[in-house]
Amino acid sequence: MRYIEPHAHMVSRTTDDYERMALAGCEAVCEPAFWAGFDRSAVQGFHDYFSQLTEHEPKRAAKFGVKHFCWLCINSKEAEDVKLAEEVIALVPKFLNRPNVLGIGEIGLNKNSKNELRVLEMQVDLAAKFNQLILVHTPHLEDKLKGTKLILDVLKNDKRIKPERVIIDHVEEHTVEMVLDAGMWAGMTLYPETKCTPARAIDILEIYGNERLWLNSACDWGVSDPLAVPKTALEMKRRGHLEKTIEKVIFQNPKKFLGQSKNFKL
Repeated sequence: MRYIEPHAHMVSRTTDDYERMALAGCEAVCEPAFWAGFDRSAVQGFHDYFSQLTEHEPKRAAKFGVKHFCWLCINSKEAEDVKLAEEVIALVPKFLNRPNVLGIGEIGLNKNSKNELRVLEMQVDLAAKFNQLILVHTPHLEDKLKGTKLILDVLKNDKRIKPERVIIDHVEEHTVEMVLDAGMWAGMTLYPETKCTPARAIDILEIYGNERLWLNSACDWGVSDPLAVPKTALEMKRRGHLEKTIEKVIFQNPKKFLGQSKNFKL
């Protein structure tokens, strides 16, 4: 069954992963800008990273018949350095005309600090000025509920932001309802150890329905699985979900949201 992987950090993965994803039916992978596993010390590092996402990674994916798209930003883990964040945000518009760029992301919060909030507001402003889609990272574990509320407040307070053009990622049982009630999209991340297991994600789908929800692996350099989406589709089939329902969640839903960007073409 065909699917879209809407959130994966492929610069940290091997070509074997691209091959396995292609064999499993992956037609497109979307890569949000994120942390490199260490804090970058200068804006030049982000320039090279954005070049990697927009020039080099699409070529690597194309060798396996997978289309590669990306998002650009400074991530929340590096947002404590506001001066660096300002320099990176000033750099982003130079890359927005690249043909595989979908929008601004993954912005958000990590520790819910004042500096992170300030940088979040700056990047929401950037997205509004350039009419870009927004992908948001929500904090982990005990900080997730508070962080999600703070993020929603920032987005709601900017009247230029259309909720249907925002995806709030890494939702769990205690945050998904508030995101959907705000009119935004919700992403469920399938991790072996944290975030959602396939069973929990399917439970959420069975409780809240399949509108404005998608599944992603967010695979990176940590413990993660680039095949988490097709494996969850298989579990949905085992639990009696119809094929058209499964395809809606793993293909049609991300296609509908991402299709709001003129660059997203399959």
